Amino acid sequence: MNLRKEIMPFWLVDLALVCLAWWASFWLRFNFEIPSEFEALALASARWMLPSFVVGLAVARVYRQVWRYIGLPELRQLGWGVLVAGVLSATVILMLRVPFFPRSVLMIHPLLVLVLLGAARAGWRTFNEHSAPGDTSRPLLIVGSLKDAADAMRALKGSSQWHCVGIASPIFAEQGTYLNQIPVLGLPSAVVEISRSTGAKTALVASPPGSDDRRDVLLQSTQAGLTLLTMPRPDEWLRNDGSSPRKIELEDLLGRQAVELNEHGLASLFSGKTVFVSGAGGSIGSELCRQIARLGVARLVCVDSSEIAVYKLEQELQEAHPQMQGLYYTANVREMERLRAIALQHKPSVFFHAAAYKHVPLMESHNEIEAVRTNILGTLHAARIAGECGAQKFVLISTDKAVNPTNIMGATKRMAELVVQSVAIEHPATAYVSVRFGNVLGSSGSVVPLFSEQIAKGGPITVTHPDIVRYFMTIPEAARLVLQAGLMGSTGQIYVLDMGEPMKIADLARMMLRLSGKTEQEIPLSFTGLRPGEKLYEELLADDETTEPTQHPKLRVAKTSGQQAVKISDVTQWIDDAGPAPGSRDVRAWLSGHVPEYTAQN
Repeated sequence: MNLRKEIMPFWLVDLALVCLAWWASFWLRFNFEIPSEFEALALASARWMLPSFVVGLAVARVYRQVWRYIGLPELRQLGWGVLVAGVLSATVILMLRVPFFPRSVLMIHPLLVLVLLGAARAGWRTFNEHSAPGDTSRPLLIVGSLKDAADAMRALKGSSQWHCVGIASPIFAEQGTYLNQIPVLGLPSAVVEISRSTGAKTALVASPPGSDDRRDVLLQSTQAGLTLLTMPRPDEWLRNDGSSPRKIELEDLLGRQAVELNEHGLASLFSGKTVFVSGAGGSIGSELCRQIARLGVARLVCVDSSEIAVYKLEQELQEAHPQMQGLYYTANVREMERLRAIALQHKPSVFFHAAAYKHVPLMESHNEIEAVRTNILGTLHAARIAGECGAQKFVLISTDKAVNPTNIMGATKRMAELVVQSVAIEHPATAYVSVRFGNVLGSSGSVVPLFSEQIAKGGPITVTHPDIVRYFMTIPEAARLVLQAGLMGSTGQIYVLDMGEPMKIADLARMMLRLSGKTEQEIPLSFTGLRPGEKLYEELLADDETTEPTQHPKLRVAKTSGQQAVKISDVTQWIDDAGPAPGSRDVRAWLSGHVPEYTAQN
């Protein structure tokens, strides 16, 4: 009822303009002087014309438009409604054979209606746009090309919180131009000067993720006292987190263009199927579960040794995907019989193995045998059970630290890759694939949560070495590429993800400082030295490996010059004989014997 009350005045205006256009059509037809007999004809025929336009505009849903936000899509919709109404009114009048009716009026009238109704809407929008901003409206800079700025302005249409005062475009040819009467005032590198001249204290970074513009503006934002905003990511729109700008985050600066997935292929792999995810409560495992659920899986079996992680995942997926059958188990991949019982009960078509110990320093001392039992033995259990269940695919989540490893974690993950390749020989009906990638932003145990805590405490931020570099990837991007590799992979293959350019950890820390509004004078960086087993840089391929391209631009297949074989019985026998607390040297010696590229650090 309230909606009808709101649109009624606009309906009345439209109908009045339609009648005015009808009269003007006769007036134009008779050279600005309507004969008296045709005046009566115009009035009499209006009773058929007016209902025709009511029907035509209603069919085109023109009444749902909000005049103050009118744009080209709405004008096209209006044109469609006028066309339908014009054809309908002409049909009615011609079928009634109204005597002496001037047929040219039927052509002139819809054109005049379109002009008058369009002008009314454009005038109303112009009036609203030129009204003085309210007390709550704040000046806003937009950083990005005119195309990016136009997209951002469309998203902000109707916001009473912001009014755009200028654009900083990285394209030289766009300098000095205007977009919706908003001037391009300079390059992103001049954002400090632009903000001061316009009085804007907030900048909306509309440039695409990973662009240099975002980083350039961030480096200057502290000096200018700017608050940086960006538009929500596509996944945030899907979660109904709102369309309002949000504060820019680290992922927005380091992220890249969205990974394109083979939606049709993935749907055929997952839709209506059962999928098993070990380590489902972890950073990568939980994101895999979210994305698999969106692809229409019938049954998702989530297994993790952490009770709280499984509980949180269960609550999230039940709310987001109530139609999906989710099964949530607390179990450890090191317990083969428990894992086998779960898998045999549900017989998954696809098995993702994300369970692992991955914290390098923690696994390097006192916990070496734990890394061996979980990363190697746990992988062996998962891989064999996937084959026993007749799974179509088995995907191991590996790491760049498995390449020329210098630490226990990397060496055990490399052994896990070799174990998977050996199990693939036992179960030829299952395609076994490994996927390597580097550090994932925000994942448990990564530097981002650590730096956030240190900044919150007032510092210092501890970085091991000023030159240490790492590859970084966002959690959603990593999960998408794992899914894509699982779809494409043939048995025994090791996929390498395109991690982009490596970044210095010190630069990452400085970015986080600026995002928090702090400077290095307030919170200094402290360099503590490399930790045991830590390298200055990580590699994605071993020295004797090359890669081959795939049909996906961000995935390549690693090829080794000589395939290493692992005798599974020897692996399990050594782990059984090692007992609960083998010596550190014994573990390292055993790993060196199976992973020749492993260089143990003392």
